[in-house]
Amino acid sequence: MIETDILIAGGGIAGMSAAARFAADGHRIMIVDPAPADIGEGTDLRTTAFLQPGIETLKKAGVWDAIKPTGAELRVMRIVDAGGNEMTPRETADFDGAETTQGFFGWNVSNKAARVSLMAKLETLPNVDFRFSTTVTGFTGTSRYGEATLSGGETVRAKLVVAADGRNSSLREFAGIKHRRWAYDQSALVFVVTHDKPHDNISTEIHRTGGPLTLVPMPDLDGKPCSSVVWMTPADRARQLYNMDDATLSAEITHDTMSMFGPLTVASPRAIWPMISQVPSRLISARLALVAEAAHVVPPIGAQGLNMSLHDIETLADLMAKAKLKGDDIGATTLLKSYERKQLPKTLARVGGIDLLNRASMFEPRTLRDLRYAGLTAINRIGPLRKLAIKVGVGK
Repeated sequence: MIETDILIAGGGIAGMSAAARFAADGHRIMIVDPAPADIGEGTDLRTTAFLQPGIETLKKAGVWDAIKPTGAELRVMRIVDAGGNEMTPRETADFDGAETTQGFFGWNVSNKAARVSLMAKLETLPNVDFRFSTTVTGFTGTSRYGEATLSGGETVRAKLVVAADGRNSSLREFAGIKHRRWAYDQSALVFVVTHDKPHDNISTEIHRTGGPLTLVPMPDLDGKPCSSVVWMTPADRARQLYNMDDATLSAEITHDTMSMFGPLTVASPRAIWPMISQVPSRLISARLALVAEAAHVVPPIGAQGLNMSLHDIETLADLMAKAKLKGDDIGATTLLKSYERKQLPKTLARVGGIDLLNRASMFEPRTLRDLRYAGLTAINRIGPLRKLAIKVGVGK
């Protein structure tokens, strides 16, 4: 029998961030993940945009100083409406980080660099036990502890079990928590490009018929300006793009970005994912809390996904820190209910809002595209709406 304060299932960026954040408050952590310990050098140049509240969580976890130098600042969030066949910008809205209290929106970091930095941090923490090539195969929550069975046959008892094991969470299923999932007949193609024109730390989100096309600043690659691409488009079109050779795909994205960056050159392997949204009916069960994609899945619009996950983690960390200070149980039902009251309404609102934005970006009829254009124009030019958009843009 292994005893610990917190058992975390899932060793992705969210799971490792949770382990580092909770460990910083003195909790004993066990984290398990099905992947092997050696993640390899790899060629994955995909990125994650960490917004300001998420950065604060990573600072508290003691890992941000290692992550920051590997990324690029997001100074301006640019939204361009360019729907229809004409492929010309109709409205461009620039939301400048100078309008925020921090002076920037966030930082774009390669997934590989974030993982390497988090793993290196966890290796230095004496109160973290990271078990690789390990999954949770059973779970029972009681009034006194959560008991989990691991794939190696061990049994773990923890005051709290945290499900960070993804959209197909086994722990969520073990707890009998239902969820609702819906698809969009849309996929996201992800890769990296270099370009001649500098990005000037501007993240550009082009709203076109079929879905948004986003270029997010990265550090220079081989001496050339570089951006990560998230290209959301109908599933059949995404598959066609995925199967193109690099030269043809480079020409296609240069055309669809309306040469705003000059000629673009594909500079990485590519990946493709079908787009879904997902929400659970609850975020908690006895001795169990859902975080990250176990708790919400959204299309990659506005860099909300992982930043919502870090907000889950920070909310839970704050509640547990207060309980620990008072000598209370960090996995008590009252604490978990407080977590759910704080997070579930926000989760439903964010998932619903991103769903609406994505559907709006897919509009094909001219009248609906004009409605989207009018909405962006209003947000850009009406002061209170602009302030609200900036607040959302920084992840608040």
